[in-house]
Amino acid sequence: MAPRECEICHVNRAQILRPKNHARICAPCFTALFEQEVAETVESSKLFQPGERVAIGASGGKDSTVLASVLKTLNERQNWGLDLVLLSIDEGITGYRDHSLEAVKRNAEDLALPLKIVSYQELYGWSMDQVVAQIGKKGNCTYCGVFRRQALDRGAAMLGVGHVVTGHNADDVAETVLMNLLRGDFPRLSRATSIVTSTPSAAKAKSADGKVTITNVKRSKPMIYAYEKEIVMYAHHKKLDYFSTECIYSPEAFRGSARTLVKNLERIRAESILDVVKSGMDMARLVPQEQDAVLEEVEMTGGCGDAKESGGEMAAMERKLRQDEEAEANGIETEIQLARPSKSDGTEDTPNAEKIALTAANDYPDGQNHDRDQLSPVTLPNRSKKQKPAVRGADKRTLPPKQKLGQCEKCGYLSSQAVCKACMLLEGLNKARPQTGIEVG
Repeated sequence: MAPRECEICHVNRAQILRPKNHARICAPCFTALFEQEVAETVESSKLFQPGERVAIGASGGKDSTVLASVLKTLNERQNWGLDLVLLSIDEGITGYRDHSLEAVKRNAEDLALPLKIVSYQELYGWSMDQVVAQIGKKGNCTYCGVFRRQALDRGAAMLGVGHVVTGHNADDVAETVLMNLLRGDFPRLSRATSIVTSTPSAAKAKSADGKVTITNVKRSKPMIYAYEKEIVMYAHHKKLDYFSTECIYSPEAFRGSARTLVKNLERIRAESILDVVKSGMDMARLVPQEQDAVLEEVEMTGGCGDAKESGGEMAAMERKLRQDEEAEANGIETEIQLARPSKSDGTEDTPNAEKIALTAANDYPDGQNHDRDQLSPVTLPNRSKKQKPAVRGADKRTLPPKQKLGQCEKCGYLSSQAVCKACMLLEGLNKARPQTGIEVG
């Protein structure tokens, strides 16, 4: 059977089955289409201003590496006039962050972009290795997430940058939406699903000389609609250098459970990821927005989670792409198609034992396989609104208390409390009392 041609150019051979819409396209068309979709997200959301200085949060992983490459390409092609710089956070995780920072340095050299590295040890006097040695692996992602969010803002202020872009993709956003739903934390949906997030008082928080401070740094997610698998494909076909090992402390994170659920949904129906993202956006519009309200939260980390479910799967995908290329180059590639059952005799396929067992389990969860025809239909009585039992306090819907945005008394960072969460965590570490009452999730 002749190989399929690309559905876009109709010239080259189709090499890629897009996870997002199952389109069969060639590698050049895929990379061009990927860049075009990111450009449409940027321009439709008006993320950048001409001449704006933008910091790219670079971790050395696939997401930030692809983001830096795409923004560099689009900035030159679209004449955006951006001043791009790489900003990396060194959490102090031996065997993980030290290796990923080497990949960031190589990318900075390849892309000819300046690089700024800010460390936890420099800002807080603690590395994550020291934090984990103090508190254990349970809840360490809470510390890391709070510290990283503030470190990005402080690093941007050091560079005089008022805009930080991160490599969060559609999978990351879908995971965060599900995490907030599972925890019943609807107010955070707005921030998680917004392409641009900034502080409500950013205009009022500038210094007298007009310099950028840690209280007026906005963030954006240009790849919010890009699938994680497509990011891996783009990095592969563009020959990008990135670090693919997951954080050694992240398997204990709650995000790993949400990631497993998202991956299972994707296997059943690939469009589920974008559907979850769009549903989260729709639900976020229903949440009352309080003026001058602030939510102190652990920012989506993207790379954190269960390495077995994310890093291992993406690494296996990268190996499969390399094997396909080698097979094609050696002329041994074979296209395999599933055999379609013949129904010319008018008979139906006989279900195997696994399907029968699965059907029985679904139809009869108690394990009893009764004859369905012998079951009498059950009719549930309809109850009018007057007959419904009154829910205590149902008519007294109260909104959560309004939070006033202020600044931390100790470090000056944005906080709805007198002391920000980072300072509270640091105080507990310094006093050898990490149990500060901060919610671990």
